Amino acid sequence: MHDDLGRDIRYLRLSVTDRCNCRCIYCMPEHGVPMLSHADILSFEEMRGIVAAAASLGVQKVRLTGGEPLARRGIVDLVGMASSVPGIEEVDMTTNATLLAPVAKDLRAAGLSRLNVSLDTLNAERYARITRRGSLADALAGLEAAHDAGFSNTKVNCVLVGGVNDDELRTMALLACDHDLTVRFIELMRMGECARWPKGRFVSADAVLDAVPELAPVGKEGVSELYHAPGWRGSVGLIRPMTHRFCSGCDRIRVTADGRLKPCLHSSVEVSLRGLTGQELVEAMRGGIASKPRGHRMDDGRASDSARPMNEIGG
Repeated sequence: MHDDLGRDIRYLRLSVTDRCNCRCIYCMPEHGVPMLSHADILSFEEMRGIVAAAASLGVQKVRLTGGEPLARRGIVDLVGMASSVPGIEEVDMTTNATLLAPVAKDLRAAGLSRLNVSLDTLNAERYARITRRGSLADALAGLEAAHDAGFSNTKVNCVLVGGVNDDELRTMALLACDHDLTVRFIELMRMGECARWPKGRFVSADAVLDAVPELAPVGKEGVSELYHAPGWRGSVGLIRPMTHRFCSGCDRIRVTADGRLKPCLHSSVEVSLRGLTGQELVEAMRGGIASKPRGHRMDDGRASDSARPMNEIGG
């Protein structure tokens, strides 16, 4: 399935819940946001139907997101349901990993392919301040459990926030020296809680190359520019939506936990899929994909056009 600009759409990011056990400063207000009721959230059967419709249109990869997907009861069952859909070659998950340790082996057995773990600092006190209620020890235990369960090519996602964690760039990058994983640094975007933040909070990913000068480019993986250093087991990735827009190569769509397709993270356009089945669902998704915009408009300090915070869209 191609959109109207010829981009080949092969990647679905499916939010399974808007709830999260953390309140990260760039994602949610300190006291949270109004949560969807249980009746407003897609059932697992509805989610599988959406995955199947997406697969019929050429989607091959599904990423389960949140909120925090591990906060959704029965998530292991959903992994099994999604991975069994014909045409789906990969089912991944983005998680803060604080709830991961007890279920890592079950997720792997159910068919989960890979994990992206959100981790913005290796300082326990700072982690508590950034997440407002999370435990670094729990997150690290989740990473270790993932390794023990047989997950490989794990990615650690670190959001760059000036004046908050930009003094840890080398420390974070060095995780890839001793471990077979990719540490990806993501530029902060002007949306949700961050839309009104001062300019100094927005740090170019070039700062990582300044902090770790031994890194050399080795190619790309999706939207991530990959770097490697001699003797390192893993790699470093830079994701630069603000300074190096990659919209022209975007191959993804998103579906929110309440069943609305977002052709673009930063667009206000949403297509309701709730209650649709069969060919009607396929055609609604086809129309949403076709209307995918050329790119975001977060230039010169402009905020995202999305009306939703990240916890409602899916990280």
